[in-house]
Amino acid sequence: MSASESREGTSSTNRLIKKYPNRRLYDTRTSSYITLSDVKELVLENAEFQVVDAKTGEDLTRSILLQIIIEEESEGVPMFTSDLLSQMIRFYGNAMQGMMGKYLEGNIKAFTDVQSKLQDQARAIYGDNNAMSKDLWAQFLNFQGPAMQSMMGAYMEQSKRMFVQMQEQIEQQTRSMMSGFKFPGFGPGGDKGPQNK
Repeated sequence: MSASESREGTSSTNRLIKKYPNRRLYDTRTSSYITLSDVKELVLENAEFQVVDAKTGEDLTRSILLQIIIEEESEGVPMFTSDLLSQMIRFYGNAMQGMMGKYLEGNIKAFTDVQSKLQDQARAIYGDNNAMSKDLWAQFLNFQGPAMQSMMGAYMEQSKRMFVQMQEQIEQQTRSMMSGFKFPGFGPGGDKGPQNK
């Protein structure tokens, strides 16, 4: 363990990456500068890490992950359509913002669980040869990709409908709860409340 690691108190599971003003990233575990691609590799390896501002100690992990997503979206085949991004932006500042975050997180977890179970089944059938498993997984996706996409699409559509219904129910409950109160402009028959005399 290097002196910098013991000084930072970095655990073996959570590696600390410092971001300097020159935008360079320094991995305290390997005592070397790394790139955004290296951070992406850590994500793909399910490694636990935290990115902090070298001067202030502010946690920058989310902003670095967002940078990786922006890079991925601008190259190759994007995952998010303009329509989906627009809908997500509309939720910022909305009363449902927190709920939407949990909803998206739950859906991604469900998708990841399905993927993990399929990979486990492939391992059980074909053994644990990593290179072979990856090859078989790629072949499986080529053949079953459209069916899986259709299944996940149906799941997402159903989940979206449930979310919209839940939002409508909350709005209805709020209206019925507030109908007993007299607010100017919201009374029955368009009552505008007391006017200035």
